[in-house]
Amino acid sequence: MILDHLIPVFALIALGVVLRRVGLTDPAFLRRADSLIYHVFFPALLFWKIGGTPTDASLPLVLWVGCLGPLLAVFGLSLLVIVVGRLGRYQAGAFSQATYRFNTYVSIAVVGSVLGDAGVQQLGEVLGLAIPVCNVLAVATLVWFSPHQLDYRTRARLTVRGIFTNPLIIACVAGMVWARIGPLLPFAVDRTLGLVASITLPLALISIGGSLSLRGVRGHLGLAAVATALKCLVLPAIGYIALRMLGASATEMLIGMLFLAMPASTAMYVLSRQLESDATLSSTIIVVSTAFSFFTLSAVLLLLG
Repeated sequence: MILDHLIPVFALIALGVVLRRVGLTDPAFLRRADSLIYHVFFPALLFWKIGGTPTDASLPLVLWVGCLGPLLAVFGLSLLVIVVGRLGRYQAGAFSQATYRFNTYVSIAVVGSVLGDAGVQQLGEVLGLAIPVCNVLAVATLVWFSPHQLDYRTRARLTVRGIFTNPLIIACVAGMVWARIGPLLPFAVDRTLGLVASITLPLALISIGGSLSLRGVRGHLGLAAVATALKCLVLPAIGYIALRMLGASATEMLIGMLFLAMPASTAMYVLSRQLESDATLSSTIIVVSTAFSFFTLSAVLLLLG
């Protein structure tokens, strides 16, 4: 069962690597694909998965607390590592966000394979809160540790702008509201969003593979290993304890643990580059955590699936 759910996801990532190496994709194509996924396809998928099925007004408090609490705890641990390890400003922000930011595309693909649309809808409500929280933490940390001297007003403005212009945040919030107060989506709209969604995950996973690079791995391997350990081992361990203490159901436990065991987000490379942090360290952590997450996700499915 484990291989049935994970091999298709990692096979598409591997296909992305092959397509880039044989020249069928290139950096320009991948940049355009990433932009389409980020601004159009993935927001449409999130809105469709979250808002396409009406739900009651109750909020997934167990999943919210059980997932976001550990994220905040590991964020705190990352700051401790930065201080104790005396990381430079150039590396600090990139390192910190890698310890808690999750790969949304892989999480949707794996949870959808294991639990179907109902599981993706529950995951979507976690993402609806986790995405803005992680963006706030990441942007604030990158700005705070920026090598440039920025005043507090500029830091606040950059943080707020990053939150309110994020298409994934907008789509998640819109889907959660629509699922509670809106009618069923019209058939034509539902089918259109379904077709868009069918494009999204294969293209996103192929793009992840095409964007992976081993360049710089050797020089950043130690710090990447620490970040991966926090993301793929410490974070799920804290989450397991939190979800157990909160009395999570079997389905909530599986969704929460799959979410917490995901590899680091590929989007953090773009954010590190935009805010002038160590993008090479970010790409190294993406490579290491993506490879390692196959084993952590397998462990979750073996124990809870």
